[in-house]
Amino acid sequence: MATSAFSNQIQNRNFLSPVGFKFTLAKEPKVAFMCNSARIPEITLGVAKQPTYLKTIDVPGEILTYGDLSIKFLVDENMENYMAIHNWLTGLGFPETAEQYKNLTTNDLGIRDPKEAFSDGSLHILNSNYRDVAIIKFKDLFPMSLSSLEFDATPTDVVFLTAQVTFKYTIYDILGTDGKPL
Repeated sequence: MATSAFSNQIQNRNFLSPVGFKFTLAKEPKVAFMCNSARIPEITLGVAKQPTYLKTIDVPGEILTYGDLSIKFLVDENMENYMAIHNWLTGLGFPETAEQYKNLTTNDLGIRDPKEAFSDGSLHILNSNYRDVAIIKFKDLFPMSLSSLEFDATPTDVVFLTAQVTFKYTIYDILGTDGKPL
């Protein structure tokens, strides 16, 4: 079967917009709702060195390294979304009592489960009609840092506070709208 020269061309000539996204976080939906910046983390393949008698050759390694997931979000007036991440972090680190970790790892039924310390999240990539194009599913997220909040009375315009949270995770998958890998 002959293929035409046009069958190898890109069919959709619209460009991906940097404002076309939404983030969802199963454990803390209040943080996800106010998300105003996110990025798909980098992924790096390790390189092995293969020695030869003339030159050492780089060959693909076998271990992937995933970058951190950083999310910026607007802080609500009651600081509910900021405190949700703050309490999640302090529960993981239990700086005052072990009870903080116990509360973090107890589910709604009162059963302790260490998996309660983690959450899955999704970054939805949207097209120009704000419909999902792809969904990046992050597994076993947990926060590792939360930015400070800087209060400053000197600006003439009100600039609402944003916070940045950085997550570690096990792996991410890029899926189509049908839930299958792209």
